[in-house]
Amino acid sequence: MSNNKLSIQQLFESMQDHLYLVWHAGLNGAERLLFHEPDSVNHPALVGHLNLIQPNRIQVLGKNELLYLQKKQQRNPTSSISKQLYQHDCHAIIIADDQEIPENLLILAEQQKTALFGSALPSHELIDKLRDYLSKTLAKRVTIHGVFMEVMGIGLLITGESSIGKSELALELISRGQRLIADDAPEFIRISHDIIEGVCPELLRDFLEVRGLGILNIRAMYGAATIKQRKYLKLIIHLKHQSQHDSLPHGMERIIGNSRSRRILGVDITEITLPVAPGRNLAVLVETAVRNFLLSENGYNAASDMVARQSKMLNDNS
Repeated sequence: MSNNKLSIQQLFESMQDHLYLVWHAGLNGAERLLFHEPDSVNHPALVGHLNLIQPNRIQVLGKNELLYLQKKQQRNPTSSISKQLYQHDCHAIIIADDQEIPENLLILAEQQKTALFGSALPSHELIDKLRDYLSKTLAKRVTIHGVFMEVMGIGLLITGESSIGKSELALELISRGQRLIADDAPEFIRISHDIIEGVCPELLRDFLEVRGLGILNIRAMYGAATIKQRKYLKLIIHLKHQSQHDSLPHGMERIIGNSRSRRILGVDITEITLPVAPGRNLAVLVETAVRNFLLSENGYNAASDMVARQSKMLNDNS
């Protein structure tokens, strides 16, 4: 698992064209780092409108914010209201709406080693685009060995030990109309407190390795419709060899199946274990597991329904 860091210089270079950024002052603050921080009210937000009480790492000032600072300064010329902008570890300030930048903000940017940008975009658009970019760039991420696919419209990760047949299963699912996202090393990113997004590393995009056949280009073989760029992770299917020594399922496992919760990047994801044995049609079982999961997400549980029917029948007979 890794937590990315991003310097102000890297932020500027990545978003300069998208946000029409101009670097006006504070070049000496180029190496200051932005990084993911735990979800807590004690940590400042990465980006937002002017906030002097709990300042953001990146403060965005539009016409109204600049007018507010100007009026505050006029009422009390000896106050350090502008200097408050640069305190509390502020990393950068962006003047939005193509507003003229006050001279004192330019001077303070140099003194405090804080980048001062200008942009022609309105402040709300700046904040939305920066939040989206930073949430993906600085998010917690982890690489998990397996095949990540879109099955029946949801993000499904197929895991299991090496050579158990993950890629063969993925190939059969693709032939049945499902879509490949990433083989072998999908990367998962926590983009909000309860959402994990899976993506494919650039090097592996479109490719699937199948033993005996080698590397296959799924896009070239089956068409672009069989490839998906990214998807939220909703379900994990774990393949496990079933030997003759394994005990048969009993008790509640026969009713509710072999399901548990697996924690990834702090988010609980449902994981279903499927035994692999000769004669079992895993593609059909996987699609059925996904359909059943979707039903449960919508509030229906077959096991509970059956138990309720049995209870009703016993009550009626008695």
